[in-house]
Amino acid sequence: MESKNLYTKRHDYTTGSDMETTTVLKKMHRRLVKTLLDVLVLSELRNRALSGYDVIAFIHSKFSLLVSSGTVYSLLYSLERDDLTKGEWAQRKRVYTLTEKGEATIKAILNANDKIRYLTTSLLKVQK
Repeated sequence: MESKNLYTKRHDYTTGSDMETTTVLKKMHRRLVKTLLDVLVLSELRNRALSGYDVIAFIHSKFSLLVSSGTVYSLLYSLERDDLTKGEWAQRKRVYTLTEKGEATIKAILNANDKIRYLTTSLLKVQK
């Protein structure tokens, strides 16, 4: 009886108050943001030019997640090598903007919204 109550208490996903569930969801949230960081950065670059610091601040304010500067700068250099962004020095910081290729890439990703939603739904379906 005691183990059943423990199981029910620890795995009550309906209330959202379970600490273990919250931890799992936070880890998933962090992993998803980091996995899609390139898409998030390209998408925000459609609105404005960004420095590495701006990317860190954007991710923190929008997703309450602090990503390391190493992660961000590595990503920015990678996007620049792939000709998706262009970096230029402005005063003492490097500021990134979208290239034509970057603009076309993010438009294609955003236009694939229905396909992405279908894929996500398919992956998360509970098998009976």
